[in-house]
Amino acid sequence: MILPAALLFGAITGQAQTMVPAKPVAPAASQSKEPPFKIISEQFADLRMLRYQVPGFEALSSKQKELLYYLYEAALSGRDINYDQNYKHNLRVRRTLEAVWDANQTNLSVPAQAEQAKKFNVYAKRVWFSNGIHHHYSTKKFVPECSPAYFAELVRKAEEKALPLLQGESVEKFIKTMTPIVFDPILDAKRVVQEGKDLITASANNFYEGVTQADVENFYAKKIDKNDPQPISYGLNSKLERATPSSPVVERVWHTKGMYGPAINQIVYWLGKAVDVAETVEQKKALGELILFYSQGDLKMWDQYNISWVKDTRSRVDVVNGFIEVYGDPLGYRANYESVVSFKDLVASERIAALAKEAQWFEDNSPIKPEHKKKNVVGITAKVITTVVEAGSTAPSTPIGINLPNSEWIRKEHGSKSVSLGNIVEAYDLASAGSGMLEEFAFSKAEVARAKAHGALAGKLHTDMHEVIGHASGQLNAGVGTPKQTLKENASALEEARADLVALYFLPDAKLQQLGVTPSADVAKAEYDSYLRNGLITQLTRLTLGDNVEEAHMRNRQLVAKWVLAKGQKEKVVEMVKQNGKTYVRINNYDKLRGLFGQLLREIQRISSEGDYAAGRKLIETYAVKVDPVLHKEVLARYAKLNIAPYQGFIQPRLVPVERDGRIYDVKLEYPNDFAQQMLEYGRKYKTLPDYN
Repeated sequence: MILPAALLFGAITGQAQTMVPAKPVAPAASQSKEPPFKIISEQFADLRMLRYQVPGFEALSSKQKELLYYLYEAALSGRDINYDQNYKHNLRVRRTLEAVWDANQTNLSVPAQAEQAKKFNVYAKRVWFSNGIHHHYSTKKFVPECSPAYFAELVRKAEEKALPLLQGESVEKFIKTMTPIVFDPILDAKRVVQEGKDLITASANNFYEGVTQADVENFYAKKIDKNDPQPISYGLNSKLERATPSSPVVERVWHTKGMYGPAINQIVYWLGKAVDVAETVEQKKALGELILFYSQGDLKMWDQYNISWVKDTRSRVDVVNGFIEVYGDPLGYRANYESVVSFKDLVASERIAALAKEAQWFEDNSPIKPEHKKKNVVGITAKVITTVVEAGSTAPSTPIGINLPNSEWIRKEHGSKSVSLGNIVEAYDLASAGSGMLEEFAFSKAEVARAKAHGALAGKLHTDMHEVIGHASGQLNAGVGTPKQTLKENASALEEARADLVALYFLPDAKLQQLGVTPSADVAKAEYDSYLRNGLITQLTRLTLGDNVEEAHMRNRQLVAKWVLAKGQKEKVVEMVKQNGKTYVRINNYDKLRGLFGQLLREIQRISSEGDYAAGRKLIETYAVKVDPVLHKEVLARYAKLNIAPYQGFIQPRLVPVERDGRIYDVKLEYPNDFAQQMLEYGRKYKTLPDYN
């Protein structure tokens, strides 16, 4: 499971937080002559591009740097996969944008074409940011604001050999084919549809072709044994399709000799290099098993790799690489490619490790039913990491916390790794300072002061608790299938709500003060303020007026916030109040609010443990989906005056090997500052797949 940046309070509210900036790390020998590191690069549409630093990189050994370089190359080698998974025409669209980019830059200096050229630039950057033509968060299709005629002229001016033409296809036929794909908002309008009669046929992702939701459910109903104590992650690494209505449903597995083979072979090549310089025998074993999984496509080997990966606790360098998160599949089977390459922050990890050591105490003292508690919480490895590069579905928009593996039985029997992306969180915080968001939406001066004093720590603790304790807690009843089987399209939102509620319930507990990870209960109050403000008000800035909430993490937050608002209404535990014509959230009783969080946690754990689809669906439909249009309109108007982009992502650092006599003896770290140029560079260097797969 991943914790997206949207849950980081500073990232969504722009609060000014108390933080000590990291010292700039530059590849040059002398840092004193370097200008201050610039976090914010540019802003366009609803997006803002940031940069993050990699403190501590220069202090790593040459072997650790070499290992990071190989993992960096492996990560980026799978970039094309994620584009193709998101939509079958994405690679062709992206390569068209790359082919005409230079011609469009020339048009920026031509008065008659400058406005159209600017609009085209914005569209291209949006495609790069979202890994395709559907919004990275809402999954809605976005279209260029430039005209189809302008787009056509750009294509005609491009070198024909640079265009992604099919065999025998003319430029004019290409334009005719691509124009509706790019400009028609109705055609393949949403990548992931969560409401409707058939979630599969309505969704535009490339996980399925020629099949219906009923086909998918029937296909796996015949395969899955709900009594299997160690089930594989069915469907995780394949496309399900039917050639004709009368043809059988088949899986096209993603491995070196199957679908996505050219890209996966490149990933395997670089992972093989990494094996040769692995830090520990445990890491060497895990990487070797990851290579075997990619070579065979066998999901039992994926489980074996995850077990070995969890056991590798001594290596400082680490990597997440594979088909992991299933948010892009409305039924939660298929996973997008992603990779996070990192090394451990030794000092910052002390806080998160203190929580992990007490995992059994938190489980024993949870408000959930005794039969839903784990009797022996095992193997939670927790740390703060310094991110080096991210790729696939984790870039440019990145999570702030990760807890893996996702397999329930592996977590129960072998444990999990939980990480907070320390330098990513810091970059978000620094970029958010002074935006005015907090002052606009916080109810009182006391709330603002509390957020400025404790908000940064509160957000980090919430992330830590969500990942380390939340996702690792609770257990399913014997014979109950996994949540994606029982709770289906509601599984992701309910699981994220469950992990959030674990964090929210324990944040005020005296145990955290005893552990030395929090100085006072005011830290919990700051997080309660921000969580409800976000769930009830500020996350609405991410929606277009008239939209429902569909993204799993947004549903999770609104579900939790609206549920406690409704259940605490009689005692006015939480209120929506008006002040000077503006709507705010006011918490009147923090202790009773904690009790409500505990009640909802108990119920959602019951739903998950028992596989109660009807109850889970009722919670989602009642609290998580609908938006008050009057409040939404007000929030959007207030937000517009601040001129803040609601979504943020990153330009990635670049690793450059320094070679001598045919071998790498050092690796230099560079910080690119131009998003478009990095995307063009990636397009040239990591073109691993054909236009259609």
